[in-house]
Amino acid sequence: MTFKEVRIDTLDMNPFTKIGKEWLLITAGTANDCNTMTASWGGFGFLWNRNVATVYIRPQRYTKTFVDAADTFTLSFFNRDFRKIMTYLGQTSGRDADKIAKAGLTPHNFEDTVGFEEAEMVFVMRKLYQATIDPEKFLDSSISEHYPEKDYHDIYIAEVVKVYVKEN
Repeated sequence: MTFKEVRIDTLDMNPFTKIGKEWLLITAGTANDCNTMTASWGGFGFLWNRNVATVYIRPQRYTKTFVDAADTFTLSFFNRDFRKIMTYLGQTSGRDADKIAKAGLTPHNFEDTVGFEEAEMVFVMRKLYQATIDPEKFLDSSISEHYPEKDYHDIYIAEVVKVYVKEN
């Protein structure tokens, strides 16, 4: 499959649906050495005069080591036919299995990072900010229910460097 680069201002997508209901893959590394994880929390916006995305990764996720080691990562979006694969990739650790191969996905180089040939849309991201969620800052105490293990997410704010869509 081939991809074409598109301008971000030409995209017609609802981030609430794309992220919260259809999910995405956060991937970092190279085509020969990468890891990915499914995410359903995150957002897109405009900050520091840049188009950005915010993603959240728990400390125990293997993908976090790849994201932390690189300046860039990708956000890959798939059609609904990939729901079972997305579930598997979210439940299986790359420490324990070659989950990308088992899922039948093909790593594809995008700039100096990696996404997947099967994706419909891939965002190449450059990290700008990282911090760990501080539970002392919760203004609504019910949020703590999302952290029974006290494994607070790291927040990554990253600039959208490029956007690629699959060519038909």
